[in-house]
Amino acid sequence: MSDSVAISGNRILSFVERVEQIDDEIKALNEGKKEVLAEAKGEGFDVKVLKEILRLRKLDKDERDEQESLLDLYLRAMETAGRAEAKAA
Repeated sequence: MSDSVAISGNRILSFVERVEQIDDEIKALNEGKKEVLAEAKGEGFDVKVLKEILRLRKLDKDERDEQESLLDLYLRAMETAGRAEAKAA
């Protein structure tokens, strides 16, 4: 029984160490990402806009088109509501 515990313990340790290594790699990649965005900001680019572009590029064309259509619809609805309130006042 102690052999199975030792084998399982070593296997668990292997998994934990691999996950820790991946976490370290993710941390390093995130730092690199921050550096690239800071560089872009230093050259005058709007980081919020760049992040939005990155988010949109992850979507497929249909999803992106749907979001853009809904955004346009909502903005027009708000504008219409604002004009209606202004006329009422």
